[in-house]
Amino acid sequence: MSPLKTLKQIICMGGGGFSMEPKNLLLDAYVLRQSRKKRPKVCFVGTASGDSLSYIQRFYNGFKKMPCEPSHLSLFKPPLGSLEKYVLEKDVVYVGGGNTRNLLALWRLWGLDLILRKALDKGIILCGVSAGSICWFEEGVTDSWPGRLNSLECLGFLKGSNCPHYDGEKNRRPSYHQLLARKKIKDGYAADDGVAIHYIDGKIARFVSSRPQARAYKVGLHKGKVVEEPITPDYLG
Repeated sequence: MSPLKTLKQIICMGGGGFSMEPKNLLLDAYVLRQSRKKRPKVCFVGTASGDSLSYIQRFYNGFKKMPCEPSHLSLFKPPLGSLEKYVLEKDVVYVGGGNTRNLLALWRLWGLDLILRKALDKGIILCGVSAGSICWFEEGVTDSWPGRLNSLECLGFLKGSNCPHYDGEKNRRPSYHQLLARKKIKDGYAADDGVAIHYIDGKIARFVSSRPQARAYKVGLHKGKVVEEPITPDYLG
């Protein structure tokens, strides 16, 4: 039997999951299934929230209900020994929400951005919600600056831009449109809360949702006007 091909998977959630819907873990369970492991090792990275203890506890509360081995990585209290070895032993890296600008600064200081690139190439699933979604793209719509939404250059593992919480925060859609119209951000994809965009080898493989009415959107500038194409994801319920 030939060995399974190594897939480079990134799963980007607009919102939802254990942190927003502790009684609706459909997206989280979907992520675990993509690992091809009976009990995948899943590591939560809460850098964007400053390693909020309550956020970390919500992760454990949710993932202990599912067939996996949960752990977390803190850059404020890092593991002993090699950070790279610690990360590359996992099957899934799950990045939480918060301040994307701070997340990127700390990751680059610690070299975690380079380690995560190695993890992706090795076949470790990268995923996350909100800041943990936009960080993988070339650019994202973020509230990392007080009182305003703006574009931010991110890791560039995925092409284009990303906007989470498209239906959950009233200023997300108009801000994304304004940034596109002013050519301050590249064309990309937006996701409602409860929607995940699943990339394999840098291309979209599937849109899934934990909420039946939630949608994704392909959004871009065409002949000077912002065009929005709704996409109906596969409901996981």
